Amino acid sequence: MDGVTVRGVRAAARIVARPDGRGGTALPVLEGEGPLAPRRTRGSGAEARVMLVGAMSGPLGGDRFAVEARVAQGARLHVGSAAATIALPGQTKGEAHYEVRITVAAGGELRWLPEPLISAAGSELYVTSRVDLAAGARLVLREEQVLGRVGEEPGRLGSRLTVRVAGHCVLDQELACGPGAPGGWDGPAVLAGHRAVGQLVVVRPEFTDRRPAARMLGEGAAITPLAGPAVLVSAVAADGLRLRRVLDEALALLDQDAPLSGT
Repeated sequence: MDGVTVRGVRAAARIVARPDGRGGTALPVLEGEGPLAPRRTRGSGAEARVMLVGAMSGPLGGDRFAVEARVAQGARLHVGSAAATIALPGQTKGEAHYEVRITVAAGGELRWLPEPLISAAGSELYVTSRVDLAAGARLVLREEQVLGRVGEEPGRLGSRLTVRVAGHCVLDQELACGPGAPGGWDGPAVLAGHRAVGQLVVVRPEFTDRRPAARMLGEGAAITPLAGPAVLVSAVAADGLRLRRVLDEALALLDQDAPLSGT
């Protein structure tokens, strides 16, 4: 509309998990706004479960979303999402931003397992995930990105994942795909024509002494030990279903090496 500036949506969600004193995990902070609606669901044992429910479409062009999760010592938290997140073009020109910030204290445990992010044609989204773990913290974090819906070209998608353990950076990885991304993103050195890309970061104290060996998992995935008690699984696949299958198989292998507490 002439003379009217259309701004994107600003929204944030916060989750704080602490021991409840009875062998379980309490959620003293569970709040969200706009399209970000965290909901507690039925947990298992000492673990609390939270589902991120998308109350609106998005992120759209110009939107800025932020999710923060904090896990205290002795707490166990599982965070998922009710459906895939779809980046879409909007009335506002420009890039949308989605920021995730995670902090886990010593003895805390987080499983961050959202559904995939789908980059629809015409969208522009930059995702930043920052994870800070104390020594002795446990983490399973999954990221899945699907470039385009069925039969369409992808939008532009950039992402950066940073993981620090006991103040030391063990992973700082960035990827850009789609129109306007640096040349070669779809070539043999990066996605090699695949339309789904994902990674799994697993941090467990047991890996300090029993670090899983580096190895390939078929043609499109690999397990790579990181500095400190951490492991990275990187994978590409033809679609989201195949990508999930590969990452699930990799996590099952790592569970054999060092299972999460209570599993």
